[in-house]
Formats: sequence, structure tokens, C-alpha cells
Amino acid sequence: MERKIGAKLRMEKPMEPQGAKRGAGEMKDGATGGPPKRARPAPSLPTDASLYAGPFPFYRRPSELGCFSLDSERRYHGDSRALRYFAPPPAHGSAPDFDLREGYPERYRPRDEETREGLDHLLRWLLEHRGQLEGGPGWLAGAVVTWRGHLTKLLTTPYELREGWQLAASRLQGTLYLSEVETPAARAQRLARPPLLRELMYMGYKFEQYMCADTPGGSPDPSGEVNTNVAFCSVLRSRLGTHPLLFSGEVDCTDPKAPSTQPPACYVELKTSKEMHSPGQWRSFYRHKLLKWWAQSFLPGVPRVVAGFRDPEGSIRSLRTFPTMEMFELIRSYREGWNPSVCMNFCAAFLSFAQSTVTQDDPRLVHLFSWEPGGPVTVSIHHDAPYAFLPTWYVDAVTQDFPSPAKTPCPGN
Repeated sequence: MERKIGAKLRMEKPMEPQGAKRGAGEMKDGATGGPPKRARPAPSLPTDASLYAGPFPFYRRPSELGCFSLDSERRYHGDSRALRYFAPPPAHGSAPDFDLREGYPERYRPRDEETREGLDHLLRWLLEHRGQLEGGPGWLAGAVVTWRGHLTKLLTTPYELREGWQLAASRLQGTLYLSEVETPAARAQRLARPPLLRELMYMGYKFEQYMCADTPGGSPDPSGEVNTNVAFCSVLRSRLGTHPLLFSGEVDCTDPKAPSTQPPACYVELKTSKEMHSPGQWRSFYRHKLLKWWAQSFLPGVPRVVAGFRDPEGSIRSLRTFPTMEMFELIRSYREGWNPSVCMNFCAAFLSFAQSTVTQDDPRLVHLFSWEPGGPVTVSIHHDAPYAFLPTWYVDAVTQDFPSPAKTPCPGN
């Protein structure tokens, strides 16, 4: 799986979910009309799903540029040491019966959520490899750099009913950087997180421990510590409409038996959910949870999600594979379902909105985009702390045009 940084994309065919239609025209950016002659209204972007129900926009098939790992102490390594390998139980055996509560809380080491990392790990990778990016500084100057999770929130916004978000945006040498800011409501919710929810979070990581091995062809070892500091992250390049994208996201594992060993086609996303026992429960699952699974996997080009369904006692009773490009078909006939075109068109509209709003090249200037369900995206402007997120070491290296460090090998890719 050896790859060169910035290898030229060979697949120009845009990605479209099964059942989605795309036309020749581009979706409008969704911004409001021109300002009145005497007073310029505060900029905002509507989020109603009906406004974005157009043809599926162009989305270039993501290409992996490289990777990095975070170890048990959350330290950065520019290689694939944290990559794990998909090792499911035999397909025709008995129910897996994985005990997701086993080891909790004695062997659980959750990441310190008070530490706000921003884009730091991705920026470190970018400094190491910016000299090898195809197109060089010119391409990066027109790109959006962010985490996959931030884009996922944008995709699901037209259908999100409960959780708002805030994204800080700054421009540096032409590149637009987007970094999430924890909302006051999200912080309060996190600090008041009940014991049951903390245990459910553990169960998701425990499931990965049952399904992954440390080596190709190896066997899972669920007896070890569940340490959520450890992560393997893929760095990808794509384009949505006219917006070049460079983003990174955590990868659960790679399948050594996948038809293609070329990342991201060999990657697998692992999820857990409670067992479903009625058509209404399945409909709710397709409407809410599957939307987020689709968005999270479609963006980086991960082809499938393998889900474990747990009973009330926390034991996995069945496994099911959801191909990413077929998820929409499961909800398509439902009147209150979601539409991939709406998700992608809104994301493209937000990127256009952000690009046209954040025009000043200044890492200390932050435009804070805020959204709450039922309302439009609004913008406020801030200088320096607490919203400035581009670290001094990165700004200095980029603006002084320091030579890029030697390329760090990524043996897992």
C-alpha cells in the first residue's frame, strides 16, 4: 500500500450515492440576495433543506495523500503505527456475543476532552509534506483545510434538529482554515455527561477492540486497555464543486482482504447501535443515525460501515454491513428521509459563503460561523484569543517560507 505524497488523482469520476442524480449545472450557493443600497445586512446563510434540493454537486473521489498516528499519550507520529487491521469473527459462525462492558472502567483511559487540539496535528502533517503536494503552494492557496468531522457536521445540518455548532475560520496565504469551537451548550452537556452515556462511549471503542488486530491476519485481543488517545488518521484531498479540500479524519481499521488495497477503498468504519425490534425503530435508525454514518464515511471515500447491534446488557448479538453508497436507498422511500444531494449542496453553499466572507489574510482575525437548529448560519468577527486557532509555530513556518522537513514515510499506505 505504498503511496507517494500528492500522487496525481487517476479517478476523475465524481462520487455519487446510489440513487442520487447530478445535472450539469452547479447548485447556487444559497446566500441571500444583494444588500440594500443604504444598509448592508449582517451576512447569514439559510439552512432549510428545501433550498438545497438540487442536482448532486460534483465531488471528486477522495485521494489519500498520507497519514499520521497519535500514540497513547496523544503524541504525533508521521507514520501508520496506530493503524489496525479488520479481523471480524467468521461470517457463518454463531452470534459474536461480544461483552462491551468488559473492562469498564478499570481498563478505560479516555482522552482529556478539556485539551483543545484544534487543527494542530493536521497542521503538523501539512508542514512536513507541503513541499510534496501536487500543485504546490498555488493549489493550497485556494483550498479549504479542516477535519473530516467538521465537514460531517455541515453535511448533516439541514436535517439536524438538536445540536448546533460553531466553526472558526481564518485565512493564511490564501488558504481557508476551519476549526470547530465547542458551543456553551455542548460544553455544559459534556461536563454533565451521565455515567450511562460515558459507558456507552466506552462500548463503541470496546467493539473496535473485538473487531481489530494489530497485524494483518492476526487475532483481536480484547484484554488490553481501551485508550482513546490512540488514533490513526488519513489525510485526503478532494474537491466539492469549485472548492479544493484537504482534510483529515480518524480511521478505525483497514481490511487486508479488501478487493482494493489502495486507501481509502480498503478502510472500514466500525459502529455500534442498540438492537432494533420494530419497523418504527428501523425507520428512526435510518433517519437519524444512518445519516451521520453516511456523511462520515462518504466524505473520505470509506466504502462500508460494519455495525454491531447490542442488547440491553451490552452484548453484541449481530453484525451487519452497510455499504456507504447504498445507505440512501434504505431511506429513499420514507417521506421524512434525508437526501445526499441536499447535504452536499448545503456544504458547498457554506464553503462558498465562508470563502466570500473571510477575505482578509490574517491568522489573528477569526470569523466565527454559528448555527442553531431552526435558524440560519450567522457570522461574528473576533481578533486573537479566545477564538484564534492557528498556532504561532505554524504561522511562522508558513509565512517565513521555511524549508519543509524531510518527508516522513507512511509504511501502512
